[in-house]
Amino acid sequence: MTTTPASRVLGRGVAQLIPQPGDVSAAGRATASLAALRTVPVHAGVLEAAVALLEDLQDPARGADDATVAAAAATVTLLRRALHPDI
Repeated sequence: MTTTPASRVLGRGVAQLIPQPGDVSAAGRATASLAALRTVPVHAGVLEAAVALLEDLQDPARGADDATVAAAAATVTLLRRALHPDI
């Protein structure tokens, strides 16, 4: 997949909306990222991998705080809808 100059500029613009590590928690960055979403082509395998990692993060044994678990759960729901819009 190739990117155009316009898509690279858009990507940098969206990145400016997302807080950087150290500014806010991972859950805060994830929430900001979801709010700044644009439709872009993504390989389904990337989404499946993200779902697997986020589901693992929700395991109480991982010790994630409530905000992180909630952000992970919301993200998993969105990813599953993207992967299976007919369900």
